[in-house]
Amino acid sequence: MLRGALAAAVTPLRDGVLDENAFAPYVDFLAEGRLDGLLALGTTGEGILFSVSERRHAVQLFAAAAAGRLQMAVHCGAQTTADTVALCGHAGEDGADAVAVIAPPYFQLDERALVEHFAAAAAACAPLPFYVYEFERASGYAVPVPVLHELRERASNLAGLKVSDAPFERFSPYLVEGLDVFVGPEALIHDGLAAGAAGAVSGLAAAFPREVADVVRNPTADGALRLGELRAAVERFPRHAALKFLLGLRGVPVPEDVRGPLRGLVESEREELRRWDASS
Repeated sequence: MLRGALAAAVTPLRDGVLDENAFAPYVDFLAEGRLDGLLALGTTGEGILFSVSERRHAVQLFAAAAAGRLQMAVHCGAQTTADTVALCGHAGEDGADAVAVIAPPYFQLDERALVEHFAAAAAACAPLPFYVYEFERASGYAVPVPVLHELRERASNLAGLKVSDAPFERFSPYLVEGLDVFVGPEALIHDGLAAGAAGAVSGLAAAFPREVADVVRNPTADGALRLGELRAAVERFPRHAALKFLLGLRGVPVPEDVRGPLRGLVESEREELRRWDASS
């Protein structure tokens, strides 16, 4: 089972394709930041924008770099059940320690469709621990809590959730007894852990691993507030490109490239990020 502070990792790209040489130094940076693990190919990792074969290759690259040092969960959610099942089915052999799946975006699925989709995904990756990735803003709709209760009856490997909803009133209903919940919004880390969450999976930790790990290990309201302010500062820019640019400022050889339709930074944004980073 996953525990502690995990980065929702970026996915290194160069000239539109996976930058194979950047994975190992990037994982080194995350490990040196005292994290417990990483989530590959989630929202911060642009996962849904890659083909099934690209996603498998990225998992293999992350797994080779993380082996023996960091836990690795893999987001296998896709638009179709077939692609989701295919990714889940290969996750273990590609090196994953756990699997997470978001509710498919675009079509607002009802409870029956969601249960069937998640059950098929969980069965495909069993016996790996399976986590529902709840993120209403990304999916376009929330996973109803009764879906989780029914899924527990169908999937013996259901271990918990990553919940990226905010504010806390939208997060707290997913603190279901017996399921491990990981906090997505950094500003909610203190409240979430105090209410029984098992840890955090943080997009901010992709470029600020030590800052996030410190708050997860020693949670305080002030620490979570600082992380929330840090996240808000990064969110002023195109987030994926900004995180990769900040990694470059830290000496990590991850190019700024992102997968379209996400966009890169313009030069004025780079200059503003440099000034902000130097002063923060």
